[in-house]
Amino acid sequence: MDLAPAAALLSVLKNTSNLTRAAAELGIPQPTASRRLAALSERVGVPLTVPQGRGIRLTRVGRLLADAAERAVDILEHGVRQVREEIDPEAGHVVLGFLHLLGRSLVPGLLRDFRIEHPRTRFGLAQGSWRNIVDGLVSGELDLALVAPPPRAEGLESVVLTEQELFVAVPTDHRLAGRPSVRLTELADEVFVLLEHGYGLRQITDALCAKAGFTPTVAFEGQESDTVRGLVAAGLGVALLPAFEPHPPPGVAEIRLDPPVTRKIGLAWSTDRPLSPAAATFRKFIRDHSRDQA
Repeated sequence: MDLAPAAALLSVLKNTSNLTRAAAELGIPQPTASRRLAALSERVGVPLTVPQGRGIRLTRVGRLLADAAERAVDILEHGVRQVREEIDPEAGHVVLGFLHLLGRSLVPGLLRDFRIEHPRTRFGLAQGSWRNIVDGLVSGELDLALVAPPPRAEGLESVVLTEQELFVAVPTDHRLAGRPSVRLTELADEVFVLLEHGYGLRQITDALCAKAGFTPTVAFEGQESDTVRGLVAAGLGVALLPAFEPHPPPGVAEIRLDPPVTRKIGLAWSTDRPLSPAAATFRKFIRDHSRDQA
C-alpha cells in the first residue's frame, strides 16, 4: 500500500478533525479519503478515528501515526526543496532564526549585502528567545540561526562571528548615571529589569551576577529588549544590555562595565541534516563577511 497519501491525510486530520474538510484541503473526494483512512486502519489493525460530534477525532494510535506522518511529510518536503535548489540554487529558500536584539541592524545589513549578489534567494525570518531559536534548529524548522551565546549541544555546530559589548542601562537620574564605568559588584543592591528565562541575555546576566557574588533582585521580566529599556527609563530598575544605536533612548544612560563584558554572537546550524544549497551559500557568505569585518 502506498503510505504517502494516507500520511498526508492523517496529518491534515490531526488539525481539522473533520474528514470533509481534510479531503477538501487535500483536493480529493471525500469517499477517497474515507477509503484511505479505512485501508490504513485495516493495515494497523485498530481504528484510527472515533466519532466526535459532527466530526471525528484521532484515537491514541491515530495521533501517534499522525505525529509520525507529520515528521515524514516534513522530511519529504525538505527533500523536494533540496532537489529544486540543486537544479537552481539561486532561487532557493533560507529559513533564518535570530534573537530580537539582532534584528535591529545586524540581520538587515547581512540580508541586504547578501541579496546584492543573490537577488533571487528567498528568506523566511523567525525571531524569538535563545531557547526557542535553538529548539527550532534542533527540530529542523530553521536552517541557520544567529544567537548569543552560540549553543553548545550535540547535533549543533556554530562559529563565533563577532563580540558585542554589554553596558549597564540605568535611568538618567540614577546615582550611577554620570559614571564612566561601574563594577558589577556595585549593582548588588540594585533592582533589575531582565528578560525572561530562556533568553541569552538572561543567562549571561544571571551568570555574571553569580560570579560577582550576588543574586539579582528582579522587579520585572520581559520578552523584548525595548520593553526592558522602557522600564529602565521609567525608573523601575537597571539592566545589562548591548548599546542602543546610534545613542541611548531618552531617559536611559549606558555605563561601561569595569572590566568590560562582551557576549559572543554566533552562527549555528544542525549537523543532523544537510543544508540546502541556498542555506549553505548564505552560511559561507556570513562566515566570509565576519572575517572581512575582523
